[in-house]
Amino acid sequence: MANSTQSENLAEQYESGRLKILRAARHNPRPEYLTDRGRLIHGPTPPGGSLPSTRETDLTSEEVEELIDLIVQGRHTRIPVVMPEHLRARSWQSVEDVILKLEYALGWEGAGWKVGAASQQVRQAENIPSPSPGRLFKRSIFKSPAVIPSEFFVNYRLCEFEFAYELGIDFPARDKEYTEADLRAGIECLMPVIEIGDSVFEDWYSLSGYFGGMYDNAGGAAFVTGKRHTEWVQIELPNSNIDVYVNDSYIKSGKGIEAMGHPVTSLTWMVNWVRERGRDVKAGELVSTGTCTAHTFVQPGDLVSADFTDLGLVEVRFI
Repeated sequence: MANSTQSENLAEQYESGRLKILRAARHNPRPEYLTDRGRLIHGPTPPGGSLPSTRETDLTSEEVEELIDLIVQGRHTRIPVVMPEHLRARSWQSVEDVILKLEYALGWEGAGWKVGAASQQVRQAENIPSPSPGRLFKRSIFKSPAVIPSEFFVNYRLCEFEFAYELGIDFPARDKEYTEADLRAGIECLMPVIEIGDSVFEDWYSLSGYFGGMYDNAGGAAFVTGKRHTEWVQIELPNSNIDVYVNDSYIKSGKGIEAMGHPVTSLTWMVNWVRERGRDVKAGELVSTGTCTAHTFVQPGDLVSADFTDLGLVEVRFI
């Protein structure tokens, strides 16, 4: 018990010290190698610059399996792959078909779900019609302050700063839609988090032309959790502020309103998406509700910090 208390005290001292450093640097000039998207290492296509694929028909069942095999190959070998032209189907139904089967092909144990492109800004940048579902995996969840090695990534380390919930009860599949009140009653705690995106396919913003990043688990590659907050109901989450730093240099800010107006709204959307497809969301699972700050690209060696104000600090270093 004494060791546990000592560890908690050290963690509090570390966080307090880091926040003091970051907040003091909030208005310092930003180094030239950083922009409001972090490092400009997303590939040659600019945000919103993708060229839509000419194919809009759904993938066949054989093509779904072919695409899953490509993604699994890229993830397991960490070697980028090229999506063949005949698989570049701009079909949202096919995206969902792939996502629901991908975790089993990867052989990784699920730990929850994530909402991709919850904000209109991100959907416009990636030229996609809807928020996108993705899976969280136990193997790639880290506690802040985290150190994540390169083995979890193929091409990118795209940081997104979000609010996530841990559920305290099951939400089984059923015909009736779950309401926001249902979800609020079932939340165990709120956490500030950093979700880290990646894709086995290169040139990030070109991918949306054929939904490449969406097929690839909506980009979800790793996940860093901050403090658990059980007393969160009175927090004005739409106005809750997040300040983003890379290597102690301020990058940008965001607010909870970007997650579909309120993170609970995004949570409800995600749970109902799973429900509609005949699957349960279980107690203990996490649901991340989508980026409130758009994209921040970084590389190995970078330290990424997020000041969630009263909810605390979340940090990750990439090696």
